[in-house]
Amino acid sequence: MDFGTLILAMSIPSGITGFCFWLLERKLDRNEKRRKEQEEIREEQEFLMVKGIGAAIALGEASAIALKNGHTNGETEAALAYAREVKHEQKDFLTRRGIEAIY
Repeated sequence: MDFGTLILAMSIPSGITGFCFWLLERKLDRNEKRRKEQEEIREEQEFLMVKGIGAAIALGEASAIALKNGHTNGETEAALAYAREVKHEQKDFLTRRGIEAIY
């Protein structure tokens, strides 16, 4: 067996192994990218949930003050507007995520 044939015979398994590792690395990179995207979506969802809780508390507080004083005031209207705004943000987020999940 000459030297060139020996080099060729030794390089084939190395090439196959390198190709397999390249495929594995590509798959891991795709999975990591998908995981990061899902983490960003989860963070946005949690942010909207916290805003929704804050809106509900503000609305409850304004309602309690209005009930205590016997009349509605500007606080009630502002809290109601804020609660509506947050509700629409959450609805838009869920609609967008639902459409993206379809495609």
